Amino acid sequence: MASPDRIVLGSRGSELALAQARLVERALRRAWPALEVALEIIRTSGDESSKGTPVTDRRAGRKGMFTRDIEKELLVRRIDVAVHSAKDLPSARLEELEVRATLPRAHTEDVLITKSGGGLTTAPAGATIGTGSIRRQHQLRWKRPDLRIADLRGNVPTRLRKLQENETWSGIILARAGLERLGLEVPMEILSQVDFVPAGGQGVIALQIRRDDARAQQLLDAINDRATLIALRAEREFLRLLDGDCDSPVGVQATLDRASLQLRAQIFETAATPPKVGRATGASADPEAVAAALMRQIYGG
Repeated sequence: MASPDRIVLGSRGSELALAQARLVERALRRAWPALEVALEIIRTSGDESSKGTPVTDRRAGRKGMFTRDIEKELLVRRIDVAVHSAKDLPSARLEELEVRATLPRAHTEDVLITKSGGGLTTAPAGATIGTGSIRRQHQLRWKRPDLRIADLRGNVPTRLRKLQENETWSGIILARAGLERLGLEVPMEILSQVDFVPAGGQGVIALQIRRDDARAQQLLDAINDRATLIALRAEREFLRLLDGDCDSPVGVQATLDRASLQLRAQIFETAATPPKVGRATGASADPEAVAAALMRQIYGG
């Protein structure tokens, strides 16, 4: 818990999570030079699950596995700020907590990493591609139904190692942001976001606090990237309106242009049919209204 000159961050212990926590720590130190920033590493059920039980992108299964235990520490005041990969946060919110701030968003694309160095269009028929994301699996089957898909779990370095160890695998799909935050330079194809719409919150570091913590609010407001937070609010609201913990693989992405907010979505309802797609534009001052407009555009009503 914070003293007047100290704040405690809570984070998972993976290499990527710690890299993200260090970005937050540096931002806070720049904004508040006298502030002592401590880090509490918290093991989550998702960390355990990624060793055994398959982890997927399904809103009912994966969502919350990497965030729930950190939120518990926030609620009992062992930490002051929870540092999350925003795409791991369930769209359903705890009333006592709020996502108060975000750092500037990283690249949002998915990337294909292959042993041959080739891309998606040149992958041979029947090639095996690894991904643990249900969204990416549906996108792959839609664009290349001839490919085989293998389940892929673990942190980023583990996934890269598995590609090299599995002789039958041709490639894997990862988030570009994670590779860049870890400083990993590997040959990759950046996949089109027209076809591979990213997950809601992809590339965003979300900072969550208790709603009644005025001091943490003040500290985080100084490092918040307003455009990123607005985009995240729109994406999360769309997922909530979609019954955000549903099993449908969903990509949703918001972009800002001054006072205008554009939100687009891609929803796979079955593996055998093309995705539903939609796009809505509105005022960036009301991202939740833009999310509601997109729902109406896709589903009517």
